[in-house]
Amino acid sequence: MPTRFSARPHPHDDAPDTAADFRELAVLPDGPRRDTLRDRIVEAWLPMAERLAGRFRSRGENYDDLRQVAALGLVKAVDRYDPERGNAFESYAVPTITGEIKRHFRDHLWTLHVPRRVQDLRNRVRTAGQDLSQTISGRSPTVAEIAEHADLSEEDVREGQEALESFSALSLDAALPGSDDGYSLSDALGGPDPALDTVVDREAVRKRLAALPDRERAILYMRFFDDMTQSSIAEELGISQMHVSRLITRCCDRVREQVLREPPGTS
Repeated sequence: MPTRFSARPHPHDDAPDTAADFRELAVLPDGPRRDTLRDRIVEAWLPMAERLAGRFRSRGENYDDLRQVAALGLVKAVDRYDPERGNAFESYAVPTITGEIKRHFRDHLWTLHVPRRVQDLRNRVRTAGQDLSQTISGRSPTVAEIAEHADLSEEDVREGQEALESFSALSLDAALPGSDDGYSLSDALGGPDPALDTVVDREAVRKRLAALPDRERAILYMRFFDDMTQSSIAEELGISQMHVSRLITRCCDRVREQVLREPPGTS
């Protein structure tokens, strides 16, 4: 069943006249005949889908992948198009295919998750910057100039400029701009702070230490905070060094047992 073409001019050379085919497709029951007609309509409109994909070929995505995404959008448009609404198929298919391609960029190519509103700001800021670069020489357009040209607030422009860096990410091994010694992003990363464990331990035992008798609490303070020796503590308190040692061991065992016995999150 050949797809019928009309001599009537179209906005684009790749826009065949398939109105009669769509009307027939709408009334055909499921089956081989309908599938064949559907496939031929899709094939007839593929050049248009590939033209739309070509608009995005400079954005870093493989062109063959873009063509596949556009073809998928075309299939969706063919399946959802209702000729009874009176609109030309092209006016319905173009936003459907373009939306499918933009959705592909949003869902698969952004390194960082960026809300759609910010993505739209990015595109408007990028386009405004390119337009202004044609008229301004020797410098980059300012935030105020971009805001005026794109009809945005300066805050929105800054947000869009930040999103310009979110589409792709640098490797951690990439040298920082202006670095002559190969200093990379990974060199600026911090590591685990061992003092954090100390903070957790101190918070866990703080209430238990406060509940100890005054003499035991004073002994632990002198030993672990004033860094006094057991002999010095014994002399300070007028007791034997052996007694100091036993008190320190007993207090530490008691506090440790209380911390381990209590459920997490109740300290």
